[in-house]
Order: sequence, then structure tokens, then C-alpha cells
Amino acid sequence: MARPILLVKSGGEAAVPDWQRAFAAAGATVDVRWWDDATVDPAAVRYVLVWDPEPGRLAKLPKLEVIFGSGAGVDFITADPDLPRHVPLVRMATPGAAQRMGEFVTWAALSLLKGARRIGAAQAERRWDYFEPEWTAPETTVGIMGLGHMGAAAARMLQGIGFPVIAWSRTPKQVPGVRSYAGGAERDAFLTATRILVCLLPATPETRHILAKPLLDALPDGAGLVNVGRGSQQKIEDILAALDSGKLSGAVLDVFDQEPLPPEHPAWTHPKLLVTPHLASLPPRSERAAHVAKLIAAHERGEALPNTYDHARGY
Repeated sequence: MARPILLVKSGGEAAVPDWQRAFAAAGATVDVRWWDDATVDPAAVRYVLVWDPEPGRLAKLPKLEVIFGSGAGVDFITADPDLPRHVPLVRMATPGAAQRMGEFVTWAALSLLKGARRIGAAQAERRWDYFEPEWTAPETTVGIMGLGHMGAAAARMLQGIGFPVIAWSRTPKQVPGVRSYAGGAERDAFLTATRILVCLLPATPETRHILAKPLLDALPDGAGLVNVGRGSQQKIEDILAALDSGKLSGAVLDVFDQEPLPPEHPAWTHPKLLVTPHLASLPPRSERAAHVAKLIAAHERGEALPNTYDHARGY
């Protein structure tokens, strides 16, 4: 019997041999093929691993059983107006993703605290720019918006080096040592108490452009910002204006509305902004392949798949 076909659209065609080796090492019983392999019969495709499929393409796979997102976000998949909603859409949530996110958020908070952008600019110019960072971790409250699995991991790591951590979410959450704020009525109190704001919210209609002037104005003057959520959640022009005015002392942005970020974008050269290329929690291909292989095996046993996107709720 022919093995079920898994089409991959992640990392480009050159990455397909890596994906094939990784799925083989994981013991997956699938035939891994490139997204645009002209020799593949669309009716033979049962699984896809994608990040940004062109609109309408998934609807042309009549036997498709599961859509696996190659990253934690599925925004570029759900943007397809012809997306076959009866097919489960599973977000990438490997065991190591939360560890990586926690590491990145901790690094970003320390980078803001210690002036990493300024230091890097001075080194690039071979300029000795001595300055004295004003704050230490115990004096700097980090506020996390979105206290899910990744937010909780980040909170624990931040606490481990002395940052006080508070959090805000739609509903109350409980993480040891973290004061939880919830709902619209408590959001301003959360923002007022936050020295470095970390966005880890899911992409929903309610969170679109949440990182804009009204929210930024509620932060203390000179606050820092880290966005590892979604590019759709930020109004970049408002963030740049807040950096220019001093409302924000610095920012680390890992996500953008348009990715890759165009080379002419002003974010690249802003002296208070660190740009990173959407890598905060992305696991290596070997880890993602092993995770998807386990999910495919579970699906073929008739088991429900975790982290399946809820189209009605939008996350």
C-alpha cells in the first residue's frame, strides 16, 4: 500500500530533503513531498505542513485530512477565504517551544534592561559609548499579556533572574508568584504597573492592533516593549512614534505584518529598536517533524488532536 502523502511548504524547496530525513528519523509512515511537486496527484494528499499557503490551494486537495501549521501561528492559513474548515487545523506546539519562548523573552527583557541595541550600534561604529544602565531586574516589573503555556514558561524564567512578573489575560490565570489581572476592567491597572510589556496574546479580532497609542500611553514613561505574539497586533507607526518621543525607551519586535520585513522599513534602523526575524520559539525541523509524526499516528488511531484551531472562537 502506498504511503499517505504529506506536502511540505516550509523553508522552501531546498529544505525538503531535511524534512524527509527528519520524518524518516521519527519513524513517520508518510511520503514527504514538496508543495509544488507536479508529479503528486492532489487526491493522494492526506496531510500538509504549511505556513503561508496561497489562497485556494488547500481547497483543491479533496482527500486532505489534517492541516499542520509549521509555526505556532496560523494567521496566514486562516486568511484563506477558501480554507476547508471541516479539515482540522493544528498549531505547532512542540514540547520545546515553550522553553525557547521563555529563553527569548528573558533575553529580550535583559536586552532592554542593559541597552543591547545601543551597545550593538556602538560596536558597529567602533565607538566606545560608556553608559550606566539605570535599572536592575528586581526593580523592573515585567507584564505579560497572554498567560498561556508559553507565557507561564516565560514568567518562570524571568522570575528566576529576579524580575517581578505580573500578567493580564481575558480570564484569571494562576501561576505561582505572578499577580494576575483579567478583563478590560483591570487592563489599565496592569499596564500602569508594567515596566517591560511582553505581548504573547493569540491573534483574534479583539487583539488586532492592540499594541497602539492608546495602550502605549497607559504604560509608565520609558517603558520597554517586547512583541512575540503576532505582527497584526501592533501598529508599527505608533510604536516608532512612542520610541521617538521617549514614551518607550526601547522595543524588541520579533513579528511583523509583512514578513520578511522589507529592507527599506524604518524599523531596521531605529536606534531604540531590536528587530528579530520571527524566531522566538521556532523549534528545529527535527523536533517539528517528530511532533507531527506523533500527531499523524494519533490521528490514524482515531484520536483527537491537541492544539486544534477553533474557527468559531478564532484561536
